[in-house]
Amino acid sequence: MNLPNSLLNASLSRRALLSRFGAGTGLLGLGALLGEQAVAAPASPLAPKAAHFRPRAKRVIHLFMNGGPSQVDTFDPKPELTKHHGTKPPRGPVRNSVKTGNLLGSPFAFRPMGQSGIPVSEIFPQVGSCIDDICVIRSMHTNIPNHEPALLLMTSGEAQPTRPSFGSWLTYGLGTENANLPGFVVLCPGSPVVGPQLWSSSFLPGSFQGVQVNNSSLEPKRIIENISNQRLGPRAQREMVDLLGALNRRHADAHRGDDPFETRIQSLEMAFRMQFEAQDAFDLSSEPEPLRAAYGKSPFAQACLTARRLVERGVRVVQVFSGAGQPWDNHNDILIHRRLAQDSDQPIAMLLRDLRQRGLLEDTLVLWGGEFGRTPASEGSVGRDHNHLGFTVWMAGGGVKGGFVYGATDELGFAAVDKRMHVHDLHATILHLMGINHEQLTYRYSGRDFRLTDVHGEVAHEIIA
Repeated sequence: MNLPNSLLNASLSRRALLSRFGAGTGLLGLGALLGEQAVAAPASPLAPKAAHFRPRAKRVIHLFMNGGPSQVDTFDPKPELTKHHGTKPPRGPVRNSVKTGNLLGSPFAFRPMGQSGIPVSEIFPQVGSCIDDICVIRSMHTNIPNHEPALLLMTSGEAQPTRPSFGSWLTYGLGTENANLPGFVVLCPGSPVVGPQLWSSSFLPGSFQGVQVNNSSLEPKRIIENISNQRLGPRAQREMVDLLGALNRRHADAHRGDDPFETRIQSLEMAFRMQFEAQDAFDLSSEPEPLRAAYGKSPFAQACLTARRLVERGVRVVQVFSGAGQPWDNHNDILIHRRLAQDSDQPIAMLLRDLRQRGLLEDTLVLWGGEFGRTPASEGSVGRDHNHLGFTVWMAGGGVKGGFVYGATDELGFAAVDKRMHVHDLHATILHLMGINHEQLTYRYSGRDFRLTDVHGEVAHEIIA
């Protein structure tokens, strides 16, 4: 028996209709009454899409050292800085930097690592052992030496809030390979400075929003609460979701262009599908104990292992924050970098080895770095201030040259001077490695076409293997 047309065509609101029929078995009964009139769920906006050209990478893991690690204490050694330790900075380009004190030589020793002989700080011995898989970019620069705009620029290509994050752009352009998991997952134990705007989809459809997971305690049943229905089986739930989809579609047809409503429809679909795979993806107990021990037990270590499990299951972008707040923002004591490196060195190296062993590193792009670097001169006695004029990031896998150094800062490490790479250039290069022409990945909003790189961006072809 079908519902009479008078009921279907009545101006009764969706909420009123649901309230009259109740929930649970009432909803299922209504689903049966709708019969053939139920609207099939539309194709997911996260369905895989073709790239513009053959990609070198299929997925991205962004290891975000939020707060700003010091380039001259990690991957950009400066013997001249050590030589002139304690003296006043020279005049010239240095005046474009933030106001600082005397030159501060690195308290950490560097030594050549791997067959490539690239020097790496003593605080990253395990990452250094993987240097032949790593492309070190020493010539990064950004617009502003303040955390909020620099964080936004690094994650979304725009210093002003809020634009779509690069994870949202990638899932918009390419979709994702697993319909049962979000295409973009953010692992952060709390909230960094700025917060959810860093993984926002902004004016892109909400389906491309990053899903934050608090990795301070990765207990599968608590990671995504209320994801499992204890009273209804999969078939009954599917019928309920289909029914809600039919009612929602009827409403959506009358309210064209209601993106938030479309997002809610898709979120119901994703919630239904996630219960079959999400908890398994976050269940690290299924990994061998020796492997878990090799990664380590810290939240960051567990996030690195989880990132591998997620990309292995087809998630397009995983962003791993070093911690809540801005842990690498060491104004008072740069020696804190040693502790931060000890927490991340082994997990990062294990992630690279694990990806390689599983045959995933070849088409998984791993990006390491912060929103800017730090000054070669001191702030106070042994701290360093922000430096946006020159800093280091590195990439591994995903089609980049391993054991390779690109660009350079000046002899003291204040500013990028050779093969300068702006954040827009970094984003253009990441998109290129993923098979996307950054000038063609656009979205029409507010009367004009937007893109991740705005009107900027040059691909650094020299770093591509």
